[in-house]
Amino acid sequence: MTVDEARLDLQRRQRLGMVEAVWGEHKSAEQIVAILRSMRAAGELALVTRVNPVKAAAVVEALPAVQWHRPASCLTDGLLPTPSSGMTVGVLSGGTSDRRVAAEAELALQVHGVATEVMLDVGVAGLHRLLAVLPSLQPLDVLIACAGMEGALPTVLAGLVPQPVIGVPVSVGYGVSAGGRAALEGMLASCAPGLTVVNIDNGYGAAMAALRILRGRVSKD
Repeated sequence: MTVDEARLDLQRRQRLGMVEAVWGEHKSAEQIVAILRSMRAAGELALVTRVNPVKAAAVVEALPAVQWHRPASCLTDGLLPTPSSGMTVGVLSGGTSDRRVAAEAELALQVHGVATEVMLDVGVAGLHRLLAVLPSLQPLDVLIACAGMEGALPTVLAGLVPQPVIGVPVSVGYGVSAGGRAALEGMLASCAPGLTVVNIDNGYGAAMAALRILRGRVSKD
């Protein structure tokens, strides 16, 4: 695959107000380097998701200015903007095993200049943990909740707080958890009104859903 074959969406920022995210999992280090050079030449901030440590090291060796965000398994190229919207998104996870997906959502928001507050390990297996952080959630504008196993965290959260809640099923769990399918179906079947759900492990998609909500509020103001 060459850069021309990749068909980079260099107009996405102008069209949607979003930086293009490059899916790195099925690209070689050489392909990622070529894409980053093309985006750099166009003056675009770059975000590459799903990059393992070996591939990340090869990219950084070729392009030393590229930043490797290990918790998120992502690369960025270019200066991240200072948060400027005055709005903050809360990113929560049921357990520390959900950290990579939560970190991907956090980084994707930071790339767009959105402030975040991260709260890990507040799942419903110990409901007191979630109840303890509820006061800290009140000033936040949108909440992203990442959870594996049965995926109960977003449902419980959406029944307790008035903000938009975006559920992210995570591929963590035993047997019938089925790589996040049980969490996905549980969130989709939730009785909590207004819960939004994205695909399994899709931290980036949840971040972009939150960004659209925030942009809608700003435009009305």
